[in-house]
Amino acid sequence: MIAVIGDFMVDHYLWGKSERISPEAPVPVVEIIKEEDRLGGAGNVVNNLITLGEEVLISTVIGKNSNRLLKLLKEKNIDTSGVFIDENRETIIKSRVIAENHQVIRYDKETKTPISSEYEEKILNYLKKNIEKVNVILLSDYEKGVLTKSLTQKIIKLSNKYNKKLIIDPKKDFSKYVNAWMIKPNKKELSIAANMGINTERDLIKAGWKVKNELNLDYLLVTLSDEGMALFGEDYIKIPTKAKEVYDVTGAGDTVLASLGYYLSKNDNLIDAMYFANAAAAVVVSKIGSATVTLEEIEETERRLDNNVDYKIVDFKKIEHIANDLHMQNKKIVFTNGCFDILHLGHVKYLQKAKSLGDKLIVGVNSNASVKRLKGKSRPVNDEYDRAYLLASLEVVDYVVIFDEDTPYELIKKVKPDILVKGKDYEGKEVVGSDIVKEVKLIDFVEGKSTTKIIEKIKDKNA
Repeated sequence: MIAVIGDFMVDHYLWGKSERISPEAPVPVVEIIKEEDRLGGAGNVVNNLITLGEEVLISTVIGKNSNRLLKLLKEKNIDTSGVFIDENRETIIKSRVIAENHQVIRYDKETKTPISSEYEEKILNYLKKNIEKVNVILLSDYEKGVLTKSLTQKIIKLSNKYNKKLIIDPKKDFSKYVNAWMIKPNKKELSIAANMGINTERDLIKAGWKVKNELNLDYLLVTLSDEGMALFGEDYIKIPTKAKEVYDVTGAGDTVLASLGYYLSKNDNLIDAMYFANAAAAVVVSKIGSATVTLEEIEETERRLDNNVDYKIVDFKKIEHIANDLHMQNKKIVFTNGCFDILHLGHVKYLQKAKSLGDKLIVGVNSNASVKRLKGKSRPVNDEYDRAYLLASLEVVDYVVIFDEDTPYELIKKVKPDILVKGKDYEGKEVVGSDIVKEVKLIDFVEGKSTTKIIEKIKDKNA
């Protein structure tokens, strides 16, 4: 079990589209299509831990109008007996307006004043009562008043007394964190704490050791955005980033905190924990909003970076989950299918054109049995896995699914693509799945390029 203490809040998302500028001021007019509440702040750390399959213990102080936050916690089956309500405070709500995958504006409702000593004691006593159950303690400090200097120091002393790993995601006042097991600032936060600019790796190393030694920390872990992470312990270690696409960094720090805690609750290898957290961050920054990451997604990221494209080859159940996630992110999904028996230039150019129509390209591939029924006993030339792997190796292809039916109709039902792509030879014909998708696009083939012609050419040469 992992304890999470800190500033819990509601991340309120208003999703919409913008097609015009307001006549009242030079700002976009956003037509709201969907609203959504998510756990934010320390709640996003909890959300990530639950997605990873971890049991959590939480404690915080929230304010009036707490129903939305408590509802989110209860929906996750989180015990709220450590959540204390102070009617003199506001429950924090951060509202973000998002149009076309871009955040337009954020507005906050919150109380920043420190909680009273009465509520400090409530949190501390709750943690003391449950300390034996806990493997790791995570403090998520958004500087909204819960983690006062007094409370933070009491938690640090308690964690040291019981030999519990304590990881803190800090804010500006680093004096609160003296004697902690680990703090996890980003580069900007470290720069402020060290009172120096960080423009080179030499600056980073100087600032890191300065803060670690001044605070008497066991470890200092610095997140460096697109430069990776740096650890100051017995030695200095830096690892590169794993992020390939960055859409939104909202909540990335929460994911790193949660994934570090998760890994270290089960293993003591801190370097491996860094790589695990780094992979988790790479996944979450590719999503919109305060997102979470699964163990499966982390493993896929690690395989991808090992140049193994097997992670792209998925079954029906998994592609349905992936497609739902992509739809939630308002990504445009393109789908096409075929036998792709002997991959050639025509196939590649066709797939390149298909990918240009949207954000993600999913390719359905006929199984060996399906090809045999459609093309005859002598086909396929290449095994279904070989064909799928070659397709997955193409950068333009995001996922490949092998299907056993004669048509991809059932697969299209699972994916629900925005655009269905077929060759120009389907002009005037009914396209399977056209009743499911928003749009059908027909693409010209490269003249003279086909698997059948390649096979005939091979046969003629061997005749």
